[in-house]
Parts: sequence; structure tokens; C-alpha cells
Amino acid sequence: MSSTVLKYGYEGLELSLPDTANFAGILEPRHRPALSDPSAAIEKSLREPIASPALRELARGRRNAVVVISDITRPVPNTLILPPLLEALGDAGIDRKAITILIATGIHRPNEGEELVQLVGTDIARDYHIINHFSKDDTGMSYAGTIMGDTPVYVNKLYAEADLKILTGFIEPHMWAGYSGGRKSILPGISSVKTLEFMHGAEMVAHPDVVYGKLEGNPFHEAGLLIMERVGADFLVNVTLDTSKRVTGVYSGHPVQAHLRGARELEPYCTTYLDQPLDFVVTTNGGAPLDINLYQTSKGVAGAAPVLRKGGSMVVASRCPEGLGSPEFVAAMNEYTTPDDWIRRALAHEFFYIDQWCAQEFFKWMGDHPIHLYSEGVSPDLQRRYGFNPTNDIAGTVVEMLDRYGHNARWAIVPDGPYLILRLS
Repeated sequence: MSSTVLKYGYEGLELSLPDTANFAGILEPRHRPALSDPSAAIEKSLREPIASPALRELARGRRNAVVVISDITRPVPNTLILPPLLEALGDAGIDRKAITILIATGIHRPNEGEELVQLVGTDIARDYHIINHFSKDDTGMSYAGTIMGDTPVYVNKLYAEADLKILTGFIEPHMWAGYSGGRKSILPGISSVKTLEFMHGAEMVAHPDVVYGKLEGNPFHEAGLLIMERVGADFLVNVTLDTSKRVTGVYSGHPVQAHLRGARELEPYCTTYLDQPLDFVVTTNGGAPLDINLYQTSKGVAGAAPVLRKGGSMVVASRCPEGLGSPEFVAAMNEYTTPDDWIRRALAHEFFYIDQWCAQEFFKWMGDHPIHLYSEGVSPDLQRRYGFNPTNDIAGTVVEMLDRYGHNARWAIVPDGPYLILRLS
């Protein structure tokens, strides 16, 4: 028997699964040592950044600053990053009242009250001006022309008009951008839905180079760089994390160069190559906070599907304490009849919903790969309505998979879900 703990909610899900002849193993990110003193590493990175003047020097003489942070769905250690960053701004002469912390919600809900305190810490929540980005609020947007032909660029007005623009976040594999962090704080973090309609449109999501772990030649990544160049970014603070959410690297400085170095150094730790496809895989959505709803669960599906053979299955554990996701995502899911028909109609623009991109990710893979979902937050009836196969017993489902594909089936367990990039060599 192989025993492991799947990332599931905050507690995890302990499993014992049978060993078989062609079991490819428990596939996890390679161990990267956590920094012994991450606070000191962050402070040093602000003084000695990558391809940039020190933050204090860069901030000197600026009238005001906007600091962009990720929302509650991302495990960014804001309570480590923000104190030395804000102190540097103060030392450079920027008054606290002239500093805005902007939460890059993208199209997610706002983070307020106790959730805001959890996000940034008690003192910062009390002492600083913090606002949520609202992507549907046209009055809060600034127009910056077009990119890639006729794609309009609208970003948060406070950011666009800021004298000093700082991006923070963390670098991890991402199913469209290749890696998160860097330019992704702007697209989709603080962009308007008018921009996201283009950049998360059906054609972009269907593009073969819009995948995990790919930057060069990835049009989503390139669009993010174009928008960042158009609206500006002065300084970046990104970190990398291990599977226990401990800091393993700090990348501060030039918004492009620091991000690229972080992604390049992370790649060997988060990528695993398989010599042949799998018949089925047991995976997750990375646990909390990422497995907050079905919408986010598309990331776990997209991470495992590329190494499955045609007709191969996946078993996905995702807690989904907030259920399905936004009303727009639900509306997109409600267009479901069959996976192929949904994709055909989306590409033909027979419908369009903000948030349909994660629905598209499910149906893109579901046509060839049955998805068995273990989730407390999505009822079996709803799962069936959207083409999933509900399960309340992962071990039992694995036995069913072995019966279906044979006891010589090639399969694997991926406890960390989308935090590991799977590729065929």
C-alpha cells in the first residue's frame, strides 16, 4: 500500500492506495530548502534588488505609491513582505497617507473585514489605506490604448495614476500564464473585464502554447508584458514557496527580470517528466486556499490532463468550501450539454460570460478524460449536471480504475496538484 496525504482544504486528506506493477509513484515537487530567515532575505532584496536601484532610492522624491497585493486565494506571505516594503517607502519620504495597498482581485470577490486582517495583518489593516479592485467598475478604470490588434487595455485608475507602482506576489506554475507572479498582478489582477474578455477569451484559452510552465511563445504571458509596459511598473517583490507555504526564494527588483529569474530557478523543482502517458491519475487542487471553489479547481484538472493517454481518467480532490464560484461562472457551466458541444459553441461565440474560461478548461479536457471529483462543497447532483463523476471514496474509485484499465495500468498520485508541472519527455 502507498500512503500519502493529499492537499485538501487546510487539513489534508490521508489516503492508503494499492501498489501495482506499473504504479508511477507519488509525484511531488522536488525539495527546495526553505529560507532560514525569510524576513531578512526580503529586507536584503529591497536593498540589493535584481536589475534595479534599491527600493528606498527608487522611492525617493515620489509623491505617492500604490502597492499591489494578491487576494485571499493566493498564499502570499504579505505579513512578511509588506512591513519592510512599507518601511522603505516611509524612509524614502512617502507619507503613510500617500500609500495605497490595492488588492488584485481580478474578477474575484473583495476581501474585507476579518478576511482583510488575515490577508495583511492587524497593524497594516488598521494603519493603511487598502482597497479592493473591482473589475466591473468602469469609473475606477483608466484606458491605455490597445494591444495585439484591438484588445483594449483598461486597468485600475489608482494604479495607472500612481507616481510609484509596486507589484507583489508569488511565483508558481500557472495553467495559462506559464508561471504566476510578475505581470500577472496587472493582468488579470487589476484589469477591467473589458480587457479580460479578450485576454481570457475562448481563443486564448484554447491556444496550444497557453499552458503550465511556458513563457516564451505564450501569448497570454506576452500580453501581460505588453500591458505592464503600457501602464508601467517600477518594482517587484515576488517569492517562491514550498508545499508547506514556506518561503524558498525572494525575487525583488526589475518587474520583468526579477520575475524571469524566479521562474527559471523554480522550474527544476516544480517540473516532473514522465516517459509515457498515464492511464489515470489521482490529484488535487493544491489544498487551501486554492481549492476554495469549483472555478479554481480547473487548475488541478489542467495540471494533470496533459500526461494522460487518450481516454485516461483523473480523480481530483478539491474541497470547494465556497461551492461553485461566481454567478457568471455558474452561468457558463449551465451552458453544458456535452464537453465538445460546449467548446464548439464557445469558440463560435454563441455565448459569453465573464468567468467562462475556467469552465472552458474543464470541458477542454473532459471530452477525452473522465473527471472523478471528490468534494464536500459541490453536491453529487451538481457534479453530474456538469459532466463530472462524483466520488466519496477515492480509494474505492482507484480500485474501479484498476478494474477498468487493468492491474497493469500505469497511474500516479499527485498530492500537490497544480503546484507540480507534469510533462511527457
